[in-house]
Amino acid sequence: MKSRILLPILYWIDNKRWLLVALIVLGVLSLVPAPPDLSVQGWRTLSLALAVVILIVTEPIPLPAIALFIAIFQVLFGVGTPNEIASTFMSDAVVFIIGSLMLAVVMVEQNLDRRLAYAIVQITGVRVQRITFGFVVVAALMASFIGEHTVAAIMLPVAISLIRSVEQELGGETSSGLAPLLLIAIAYGCAIGGLGTPSGGARNAIMIDLWNRLYDYQMSYGEWILYAYPLGLLHIPVVVWILRRSFYPEKASLSRAILQLRKKMSDRGRLGQKEYLAIGIFGFAFLLWIFLSDRIGLGAPALIAVFLSLAFGLVDWKHINTGVNWGVVLVYASTISLGVAFKTTGAGGWLAGQVETTLTALGLHNQFVVLAVIALVTMVIANMIGHGPAVALFGSIALIIAERMGIDFITAGFVTAAASSYSYLTVIGSPAATIVYSSGDLETGDFLKAGLQLTVVSLALIFLVRYTYWMILP
Repeated sequence: MKSRILLPILYWIDNKRWLLVALIVLGVLSLVPAPPDLSVQGWRTLSLALAVVILIVTEPIPLPAIALFIAIFQVLFGVGTPNEIASTFMSDAVVFIIGSLMLAVVMVEQNLDRRLAYAIVQITGVRVQRITFGFVVVAALMASFIGEHTVAAIMLPVAISLIRSVEQELGGETSSGLAPLLLIAIAYGCAIGGLGTPSGGARNAIMIDLWNRLYDYQMSYGEWILYAYPLGLLHIPVVVWILRRSFYPEKASLSRAILQLRKKMSDRGRLGQKEYLAIGIFGFAFLLWIFLSDRIGLGAPALIAVFLSLAFGLVDWKHINTGVNWGVVLVYASTISLGVAFKTTGAGGWLAGQVETTLTALGLHNQFVVLAVIALVTMVIANMIGHGPAVALFGSIALIIAERMGIDFITAGFVTAAASSYSYLTVIGSPAATIVYSSGDLETGDFLKAGLQLTVVSLALIFLVRYTYWMILP
């Protein structure tokens, strides 16, 4: 009888041990007296952030449950009043993320996903090197506007189709060269392109939201593109070069595989009225982002486009309801809320002071070193928990650190956002990496093989652009 009771309990304890570790860490730190120059609420905010990082890295509970964890303990710890905390969960950035996810469903519903992906092989031809270049370029350009998770889901079936056709030619052997080449081309293309516009990823919207909350500065859609897009374009030839150095495909030409793909796509016919209408609605939203985002924000144009799509029957609400990952929205809202708490409780300022003191003691008290530290720390965190949560958790701290060192918040924000985008080393570093890894054709070591080289180059490119191109911008 006792074993029937104890065994399930012991099983739960073993299965949820990291949840218990996080709770113990949180409980112990909350009982430890706060440092003299930090408020109790600030110390509890830091304790909660550490517990959240443990949960995100080990994931003993689903990510949406971690979002609830953040909300619950902010209230229990008195980080703010319940109404104040609730208000930090909703902002223009969160509305924009919701609208972007809905628009992605509209694209898939109108079959624009397959058409866009198929256009790659029509343009590039049959040579593997050119196809790889095409995958990186198209993934980067698409991810800069509609979000990398959608782009990866769009392009994955096309890559898998080419890989399977080659494997058939090889007599059923697994492709150890072509598979990582094409799949990681998608993931890295999404990573470098996602920074290009505010709609390219949640991390961009989160940084814009932080600027607005902390400095009352609303960056427009066009301003973001002016700063960020050239950096993404610079990465394209570098990514292609590193991928070619890292992976060697079994065949130099994919003529037979592409012929089979063309047969599959020929039955779809030309674009219909609804597809043209969907393209027009997205184009209208894009124009609103470009010309009116400084007045109406980023969320409203996205919702206008979704409303028009529903009104013209391009998508049913049930498809949006099932196609949008509402848990992702909750995760971003909660991490943004925790990031705001770093500012309001003084936790971010205290951490910034510790960093400044340490760098001064080491004789490294200069702007270049500070930006390098911010970039490296952001990259590490993004590889551990993903780039969106990394900016939400660390973004406000990075901005405060930079402010104390006399670095303008625009530069610090773009360095942070860019560094978070270039989380090449792990499967969980970005949604695109997770999606292509789910195909079963990759090993975790494949990301390290190319990612280590690309990480070094990306850091160099960030600072090249920071000390040249960004210096001449207004």
